[in-house]
Order: sequence, then C-alpha cells, then structure tokens
Amino acid sequence: MTAALTAAKAYAQVQSQFAKSLSEVAGPAGATGAPQGVDFGHILTGAMNEIAQTGQLAEKQMIAHANGKAELVDVVTAVASAQTSLETAMAVRDQVIAAYQEIMRMPI
Repeated sequence: MTAALTAAKAYAQVQSQFAKSLSEVAGPAGATGAPQGVDFGHILTGAMNEIAQTGQLAEKQMIAHANGKAELVDVVTAVASAQTSLETAMAVRDQVIAAYQEIMRMPI
C-alpha cells in the first residue's frame, strides 16, 4: 500500500511540475503572438531542481533530528520522498535511454 501511495505522490509532483512549466511557457492569458511549444529542457531542469530540493530537505530533517529539533516521522517521510523522487528520475532516465537506443536501431 505504501508503494502505491508514493507512486501516486510522485505522479502528482511530476504532473504539477509539468502544469507549472506549461503555464510559464504559455504566458499570461490573452497574450498575442505565435504559440510556443513546451521546452523539454526547461521541464527537465525544473524536475532535477525539485529532486535536488527534496534531497536537501531530507538532509535538513536528518540534521534537525540529530539536534533534537525534529520528530523521527518527519525524517522518515522526507527520506522516503527523496527516495521516491530519485527512483522516478532513474526510471525516466532508463526510458529515455531505451527510446534513444530504439531510434538508433531504426533503418534510414
């Protein structure tokens, strides 16, 4: 049950990050000009920054617990969130590599 909950949380984080990136690219409502596509590099950078922030939060929670300023449940939650974010990033990386290899095998 815990794995399903963490997977749902990871999916929600990626979805919110994508929606945020999409709204930043689209600009304010009613803006004129040529429509722009979603910048994959921007989305990837945002996701990597979020993963780094999750890891830093976990480290801060561990330090706070060592100093007696945080509860153990907060530390465990932060570490589990960081682990889920990292596992999600590794799964996406594996899929990108597999897609690249499949493209490279295509005949021209």
